[in-house]
Amino acid sequence: MAQRCSIDQAVDQVLAQLPAHIHMGLPLGLGKPNGFVNALYARMRECPERRLTIYTALSLGRPPAGDGLQKRFLEPFLDRVFADYEELDYLTDLRNDQLPPNIRVEQFFMQPGSLLHSDAAQQDYVSSNYSHAARDINAKGLNLIAQLVATSPERPGQLSLACNPDITLDLLPRVAKRRAAGETILVLGQVHAELPYMPGDAELAEAQFDLLIDVPEQRRLFSTPNMPVTTQDHCIGLHVSALVRDGGTLQIGIGAMGDAVASALLAREQDNTNYRQLMGALDLSPWQALIEQEGGLAPFEQGLYGCSEMFVNGLLALAEAGIIRRPADESGVLVHGGFFLGPRSFYQRLREMPLAQRERFAMTAISYINELYGDEARKRRQRRDARFVNTVFAATLLGAGVADQLEDGRVLSGVGGQYNFVAQAHALEGARSVLLLRSWREAGGEVSSNLYWEYGHCTIPRHLRDIVVTEYGIADLRGQTDSEVIARLLAICDSRFQSILMADAKKAGKLADDFELPARFTDNTPQRLARVRSEQPAFFPEYPLGSDFTDEERDLLRALNWLKSKFKLSEALELGRAALDAPAPEAFPAHLVRMQLQDPQGIKQDLYQRLLLAALQATRLTGT
Repeated sequence: MAQRCSIDQAVDQVLAQLPAHIHMGLPLGLGKPNGFVNALYARMRECPERRLTIYTALSLGRPPAGDGLQKRFLEPFLDRVFADYEELDYLTDLRNDQLPPNIRVEQFFMQPGSLLHSDAAQQDYVSSNYSHAARDINAKGLNLIAQLVATSPERPGQLSLACNPDITLDLLPRVAKRRAAGETILVLGQVHAELPYMPGDAELAEAQFDLLIDVPEQRRLFSTPNMPVTTQDHCIGLHVSALVRDGGTLQIGIGAMGDAVASALLAREQDNTNYRQLMGALDLSPWQALIEQEGGLAPFEQGLYGCSEMFVNGLLALAEAGIIRRPADESGVLVHGGFFLGPRSFYQRLREMPLAQRERFAMTAISYINELYGDEARKRRQRRDARFVNTVFAATLLGAGVADQLEDGRVLSGVGGQYNFVAQAHALEGARSVLLLRSWREAGGEVSSNLYWEYGHCTIPRHLRDIVVTEYGIADLRGQTDSEVIARLLAICDSRFQSILMADAKKAGKLADDFELPARFTDNTPQRLARVRSEQPAFFPEYPLGSDFTDEERDLLRALNWLKSKFKLSEALELGRAALDAPAPEAFPAHLVRMQLQDPQGIKQDLYQRLLLAALQATRLTGT
């Protein structure tokens, strides 16, 4: 039976029972027992003769508020959403390159973009597939597993790994072998009051834990607020929705593009007549044969089964709407997931479900979800007609996808399970990998293409190319020649960049000198998509899965994103021109109060007020 203890007592036991070098494994994301981790970290800082190595991924921290207008917007919002969430002390030091000499943090996935400027994080990043993480961590000499757990009065004597059975379930058999050989390895759980109890594979007997911090943690769980879904993202989601086959399997990820896919599938099911009209306005004729073969536009008669390393808010919304309703098999499971993370409402909906209903959302080992080997015949039966939908931030015209790392080697996030799902798509009959890509981006008034002729790094090599979707359409690349791949990607590229990319391909001898794009693809512009949106605005909700922002905050976020995209803050002349176009303060009184700019003090605050007013006016007029 687990030894019940306080946080301080748990730290005492760990220090007493383990050797001088503690190798601690923590779940990725939500499942870290922050209170215990901080206490152990503090003690280890005071023990330079001992060493601590932390193996984990996705160390979550509230984003920095920044400066200026961004700070005025974010600070009150972050205080409200994260409240008393306990930050990870090691993450603060990692961000500032101030880890003690005796402590290291090795991660195989990072909170996207958050550690680009941390030398320690970049140097100690481990590039590893999610499904190999347990193997690699165990090989490093892991001797402590620590994570949050949930309890339920309906399951006495049991604990649930809840949000993170993913790697722990794969580690435990390895740990058992090493324990049998005489090694000391501790398993620690810390109960959290807000954590939904997930039954099934995620349940362990209390006796499988050595230490249990059983006074439930009451501080808030980390959450990820739903961010706005743009026209660009919605159009990507709509194209993807036509590729999903009734009776099939779905994997999607977190973020605006994942929300857009869920929103489009909801529209296909719930308002099919208008959905078809909208798809007609987007003009799917170039991909009609592909859609008929691989997907469809009709409502779902059989429904879908979800199989996703991350059980996200979008999958839960699809299940609540009855779209995810095809059981994997006789078990009745509707969704298999390895870990979950989402907005607070997501956790609340899971907590409030009857336990029997929660059993249909089976949290399990990542090896089960991200790989085919091991019970392969069953997995193949379950994962029929799978659509593995993942995002990339760049792609090359030869079909390689970029999702984790910049050209200079700095890691944005990590490979995670993306490669696993792409490989499965090529191994499963009827499956397809679908990579989502915004075709362009804008920063500081400069517009750039996210399709490149060449890029110095790739996450998904071009020999695994399959389907790529942008806001302008679908490129089916599987089995195609290089010249056809280039032509199909040019067809879904923003028209502002087609000519220069085409010239690069011709210069390299990969495209015929007389090649020209069909006229259908030469009007790939945001303006065309804006016209489509204006015809059926109900299909383009800014927050299709709900929002933690108030009405004023939604307006402000839209305005601040507009300012960020249109102006470089160093260009005073352009900023001055924008400020001159600002409406009177009376036009947006509540917004100014929210930003504490209703009564600006001094030239700087006056400029902030006028810039904000100009941005609010511009985004209200354009609806973006």
